[in-house]
Amino acid sequence: MGVFIVLTSILIAISLLIIWLATSYNQFQVLIIRINEAEANIDSVLRKRFDLLNKSIDIIKANTDSKDNVLEQIVKLRSRKLSNFELDRKLYDALKEFEKYKNEYPKLKNVESFMKIDISLNESEAEIVAFRKYYNDIITDYNKLVKSFPTNIIALIFKFKDKLYFDGKDMNDEIVDDFKL
Repeated sequence: MGVFIVLTSILIAISLLIIWLATSYNQFQVLIIRINEAEANIDSVLRKRFDLLNKSIDIIKANTDSKDNVLEQIVKLRSRKLSNFELDRKLYDALKEFEKYKNEYPKLKNVESFMKIDISLNESEAEIVAFRKYYNDIITDYNKLVKSFPTNIIALIFKFKDKLYFDGKDMNDEIVDDFKL
């Protein structure tokens, strides 16, 4: 009878350990799926923003007397492969240039297609802010699992590593002045 109780106790302990392992692993998988979903949403908005800025080039050229290369940032990005974070930075610079043209050439505000692009760009800004926050919130949850005991054991076993926040900052490095606007 004593051997039966010991074997049953060992089997129950092993079963609980396997259940915990599966549950913890599934927590990681759920967060990885959510991270991928958030990245896809960010990618979609960035593509939309890029397309809008790209469409605005011809409109700006047709309605201004500017001899500069209009939205040169966008032209340079056409053939480059960038991460979402790098693309967001480049598009931010292009948006500033777009705003410069809007302010320097009031005539553009009378062009319906230009104003539609401007409205869509403003809407995309709200979307990207929301998706960045969502992404960073998920990354926070994921990184907590990677670093917290006992789920850090699962992270070690399955080689789950910390992930960077959307702004590209590595909170584990020694660089303290990597904040950029």
